[in-house]
Amino acid sequence: MTASGTTAMTTRRRGFRRVKLAAVFMAVIAVVTTAAAAGWIVSLGPLPLAEAREVSTTVLDRNGKLLRAFAMADGRWRLPVDARTDVDPGYLNLLLGYEDQRFYSHAGVDPFALGRAALQLLTRGHIVSGGSTITMQLARLIEPRRQRSIHAKLRQIVRAFQLEHELSKDEILNLYLTLAPFGGNLEGIRAASIAYFGKEPKRLSLAEAALLVALPQSPERRRLDRHPTAARAARDRVLERMVEESRISAEDAAQAKAVPVMRMRNPFPMLAPHSTDRALATVKDASVIRLTLESGLQRTLEALARDRAAALGADISIGIIAVDNATGDVLAHVGSADYFDERRAGQVDMTQAVRSPGSTLKPFIYGLAFEDGFVHPDSLIDDRPVRFGSYAPENFDMTFQGTVAVRRALQLSLNVPAIELLDRVGASRLSSRLKQAGTGLVLPKDEVPGLAMGLGGVGVTLHDLVQAYSGIPRLGSVLPLREIVRDSGGDREPLRLMDAVAAWQVGNVLLGTPPPENAVRNRIAFKTGTSYGYRDAWSVGFDGRMTVGVWVGRPDGASVPGLIGRVAAAPVLFDAFARAGKLLIPLQKAPRGTLIASNAKLPLPLRRFRPVGELIRIGNEHALRIQFPLNGSRIDAGGGDGTKLSALPVKVAGGVFPMTMLVNGKAVGEIESRRQRMVEPPGPGFVRLTVMDAAGAADTVTIRIQ
Repeated sequence: MTASGTTAMTTRRRGFRRVKLAAVFMAVIAVVTTAAAAGWIVSLGPLPLAEAREVSTTVLDRNGKLLRAFAMADGRWRLPVDARTDVDPGYLNLLLGYEDQRFYSHAGVDPFALGRAALQLLTRGHIVSGGSTITMQLARLIEPRRQRSIHAKLRQIVRAFQLEHELSKDEILNLYLTLAPFGGNLEGIRAASIAYFGKEPKRLSLAEAALLVALPQSPERRRLDRHPTAARAARDRVLERMVEESRISAEDAAQAKAVPVMRMRNPFPMLAPHSTDRALATVKDASVIRLTLESGLQRTLEALARDRAAALGADISIGIIAVDNATGDVLAHVGSADYFDERRAGQVDMTQAVRSPGSTLKPFIYGLAFEDGFVHPDSLIDDRPVRFGSYAPENFDMTFQGTVAVRRALQLSLNVPAIELLDRVGASRLSSRLKQAGTGLVLPKDEVPGLAMGLGGVGVTLHDLVQAYSGIPRLGSVLPLREIVRDSGGDREPLRLMDAVAAWQVGNVLLGTPPPENAVRNRIAFKTGTSYGYRDAWSVGFDGRMTVGVWVGRPDGASVPGLIGRVAAAPVLFDAFARAGKLLIPLQKAPRGTLIASNAKLPLPLRRFRPVGELIRIGNEHALRIQFPLNGSRIDAGGGDGTKLSALPVKVAGGVFPMTMLVNGKAVGEIESRRQRMVEPPGPGFVRLTVMDAAGAADTVTIRIQ
């Protein structure tokens, strides 16, 4: 081999070694770089999604409309959003066209956008556009950085890939629309739309949509409440670019540009403040709370209460509750005339305040009297001076009407007939029945139920009073009122108020109560009440659909001369029904077996009510009593195998013929001369048997048929 050949071979070997060393060096560098990059990525930790998903607590009505939102602990407004249901599609079209045209096709990073940004950096010497996708922008919102740098961009890219791996495209878009900044303490499309336009972003004009696309790029410099001119210029640039990309027409863009941008910011909705306060305190750790309220009706009744209170005086407040009869759902809850009025103690919920109900408990007295069967709506009753020991009730106008029909006595809210009936029914029985129906009565300390409770000598809340009244159009069964919708909430068991026939009779009587001036008669069944000393004015009424209760008075309980339920509260009640915007629904038809007759055609014992004192027998007459069955006994009437229940004999002693037999308040015929009658049981369960004689005496037993 020649010297030159040897030299060439040596040179080749050295070159091969250099290449090999270079390859090894590059591999080492690659491994080190990869390891460093991997270590850096690992050092970033998991995505801080939990904090990013924190939102303001929102309270929604029964239809999903916003009643109220509560700012986050740091004062930011950030409302949850679903792009598919909560946002105008036109806005999404502009957003994706302006910010990220390939959002649904890239994996978090758009190479074309990054290439354009890099070219602009090289040719102009500074960053013109970031080339960020919506996913990358979301990464920046999750982990905010004040300065724009290569390191920050790399971090966004890594986070974008992580976001695309962990979340769906819809979840990424929803989170971006929740976190995007819009100036000040506004975050997210919903907060911005409500604050700047006073509405949800479900329906936006083209001008509004373009403005909301432009604001997040420089939220502080384009705030509508501070820099409307800059905001308008940015909006117009968005419109021009969308025309260039053929997403909107030039004509539509020109019309949108002509819309002025006003310097403004609206307050967030605050409907039903007392209800939403209670919901927030009751439901813990929930970002969305749903109530049974109807936002439209709530807004209407809040305005009604505010206007009426202003007309009645500076210290007067008003509480209103509207309830759906069928479900027991509270449709509107107005706790005061003005939540922010300190003079009216606006933040005190007067629907929960214990106050004297005046005459509003009278319908329940009459209902139990109808149920017991010793009086009928067309029976006659005396309204005359009477004394019960040291207690001598008087009518509101200090006069007496003489002999009147029972229905007329209730419609005119006469005091003496009500107390006469309560004396026969029993104050303790009235109290226990109302408590059984969920009405919390508050008696003075160390006192037991007495006759005075019939005229307001007891405490009750408007909430509980409306709950009890809602049982009348339901024919005697009460559903506990519901205001907070709970996913795990079971069905509420109905509570017994009175028999169906008695409830229908009460509702039918109240339907004929003379209405306030200029109101139509026989449309709403209602009752008014005025507490002692003119401290509280009440009115509660119902149709077949809804029950509404109204309280008027001073929150501090001071007397207001001339404050009368019929004058102050009843007009508010009728206005509430009128402004509800719903046709009035008739009450239910009379239940089967209801005795509907004029006084002349009533059984003799029902034609006239006789007070307890007139039922005392003299001479050799014996007091009427049921000998069989005994009160509280259990009777086996067969029917266990599906056969018909056997007739039950009822035997009486004493009394004056003719005698009338009633089963659960329904007349079933007269007692025979042998002082007994066979009665067909209405079915298994508790049955109330009543016998009345010609003198008005009566005896009642309750048995259980099995």
